[in-house]
Amino acid sequence: MTTHLPTILMTGGNGRLGSELRALLPQIMAPSSKELDVTDAPQVQEVIERVRPQLIVHAAAYTNVSKAEKERERCWAINVEGTRNIVAAANRVGAKLLHISTDYVFSGDEGNYREGDTPGPVVNYYSLTKLVAEEAARCAQRHLIVRTSFRPREFQYPVAFSDVYTSQDYVDIIAPMLAEVVTHALEIEDQMLHVVTERKSVYELARRRNSEVREGRRAEANVALPADVSLNTGRWQQIRHSWSKTS
Repeated sequence: MTTHLPTILMTGGNGRLGSELRALLPQIMAPSSKELDVTDAPQVQEVIERVRPQLIVHAAAYTNVSKAEKERERCWAINVEGTRNIVAAANRVGAKLLHISTDYVFSGDEGNYREGDTPGPVVNYYSLTKLVAEEAARCAQRHLIVRTSFRPREFQYPVAFSDVYTSQDYVDIIAPMLAEVVTHALEIEDQMLHVVTERKSVYELARRRNSEVREGRRAEANVALPADVSLNTGRWQQIRHSWSKTS
């Protein structure tokens, strides 16, 4: 079991997930987006060559699903080109890449998706960029792609859809699980993991922290949404169990 963290550099350290991970793992180096702009290839190369991390946690992403339809160039630049820049730098210094991906790479037609299931066809532009980013991440000589999904600590919308199913959870629940993955990342042999909680509707999830939320239907959304992107976490549970037996 890992008792001493390697040198870890994280992108997106001021984001929703990055902020939680920094609180849980204060040893992580997390430059600001000005200090490490993932869309600036020379800057990415310079910072990573200077730090020479053993592990890069790539959490920076464009995540606004509805705005992505209008800001396609920006979404592509951050999610795809940014990932390509991180991969190139990681390979140059021999770092392992832990890439944060999403359940939205799946069509949502079936649910209970396993790591080896074929992703797509995607239903919106954000999903497309995250799927292409996964393929970019696979070009890292050493990589672990983690598909996950999280919301802010509070449900922020007045309406939640009861016909959209997910394994996502609030960020304060997901982040500690991802912190475990980060801590053990150099030991994990898998190249893909699903790290989320149980399947539920978005409405069920919303009601846990917002009793005033109104029940809605997917057809009301202003962007195409997948119906069921719940993820199977059997592999993740096996790995966690193996850690508990050795601790």
